[in-house]
Parts: sequence; C-alpha cells; structure tokens
Amino acid sequence: MSGQGKLPEAREAREARIPAGLRHALLRWVVLALAVAVWEMAARAHASVYFPPPVRIAHHMYDLWFSGPVRHVFLTEAAVADILPSLGRMTAGFALASVAGIALGVAVGRSRRAYAVCNPVLQFARAVPPPALVPVFVVVFDFGTPMQIASIVFSAVWPVLINTAEGARDTDPLRLDVAAVLRLGPAERLLFLILPSALPRIFAGLRLSLSLSLILMVFSELLPGTANGIGFTLTDAQTRSDLLTVWAALVLLGALGHLLNTGLLAVEKRLVGKGRATV
Repeated sequence: MSGQGKLPEAREAREARIPAGLRHALLRWVVLALAVAVWEMAARAHASVYFPPPVRIAHHMYDLWFSGPVRHVFLTEAAVADILPSLGRMTAGFALASVAGIALGVAVGRSRRAYAVCNPVLQFARAVPPPALVPVFVVVFDFGTPMQIASIVFSAVWPVLINTAEGARDTDPLRLDVAAVLRLGPAERLLFLILPSALPRIFAGLRLSLSLSLILMVFSELLPGTANGIGFTLTDAQTRSDLLTVWAALVLLGALGHLLNTGLLAVEKRLVGKGRATV
C-alpha cells in the first residue's frame, strides 16, 4: 500500500515542477510531430506524386518564399508578390469588419427594441454562405481589391456584430444601476462597464471573423482578374500541375491561420484574463 501511495505523490511532484502551460505546449508539439511523422512515412511508403512528403513540401516552401536576403526578412520576391498582398487584403477586411461589428453590436445590444427588430435580419445574414456572396460583389465592385475587401467585410462582420450585441445585452443590471447612481455618462458606461463586460463575447466573434476573413481572402483570389496573392498562386500552380506548390500553399494557409489565431488568443488573454478567455 505504501508503494502504491508513493506513485501518485511522485507524479504530482513532477507535475508541480513543470508549469501547466508548458506541459500543454509540449503536448501540442508532440502531437503535431507525431502527425507529421505519420504523414511522412505514409507519403514515402505510397510514393504518390499527388501526396508529397512533408519534408519535400517544407523544402519547397523555403526555396519559394523564405530563402531571401536578411535585409528583406528572408522573404523572396515570390513571397512579396504572393503573401503580402493577401495579408494586406485580409487585414483590411478584418479590421473594418471588427470596427463596424463592435460599434453596431453595442448599439443594437443596448436597445431592446433595436435588438428585437434587427435580430431576424442578423440571423438571416449570418446564415448566408460567405462564398455565395462573392458573385454579388463582383457585379457591384467588378474584379479587383475593392471587391475582395468588401466580400471579406460583409461576411466577417456578422459574428462580431452578433456576439457583441449578446455581450452588451448580458451586462449585469446591478452594475448599470450603480453606474446610474454614480451618474456616469454614456461614454463612461461604454468604456468602463459595457465593453469590459462584453469582451469575452467580442473576442469569440473576432476569432470566428478571423477564420472567415482568411477563407474569403483565398476564395476571392481564386476568381478571374486576380494577379497576385496566395489564392492566385494556388490556382496558377494547379493549372500548371505544380502539385508541390499547391501543397506548399495549403500548408502556408494552415500555418497562417494557426499563427493569427494564436496571436488573437494572446491578446484576448491579455485583455480579458486567463479565466474568462474563450478557447
């Protein structure tokens, strides 16, 4: 019995020496390494031209995009032509959608009548598949960057708007009564009461919108009339049957999505706190 009792104690002592955050990070990297190793072995075993091993994809990505000079942050000319325009469009669309979604969400959420009137429209707009709206924006804006940014904004604004409205509606009434007793003005209530209370829901909407922005950015660059960007590179490589570049673009998109989501999550934890951050 004494030997059995020492095992859990020893395990708890080891876990106490390793912080929980570090353990989770190590576990994530171990799972990722195992997945890549399985992919590598399976690809080499089948030796299919359609499924190259990850080592070849990584080497091709390095040669194509990240083997540039130090003064250009190791970015090649292809990276400047392919990656930066896409990130610029996505950033512009996501920023506009975030600002508009938060502003309109607070306005709708703090008014019961406005929320009751607008909620059916918001739910309808959210249910429309984002790629289905791209032809509409092609007609309105024609092909080009304005169309691409507009399609990102219109599709990415709804998660932020709806989540912000829900967060603003859920503000503790007792706190609002205290604010009224203290005679806080509308701007003070907004900055010190409503927005902090709605932050967890706002960030939940922002993370959904970030994913939609990345998807719409790629989809809009697949259309005719686009001359650069990751989506254009993907289409061009597919036309030339350059499957290695196709896989490189797909891996790059996955890495960008993960990095952007991780960065937004870090900002959320900074502003909201670990205990209330969404996962």
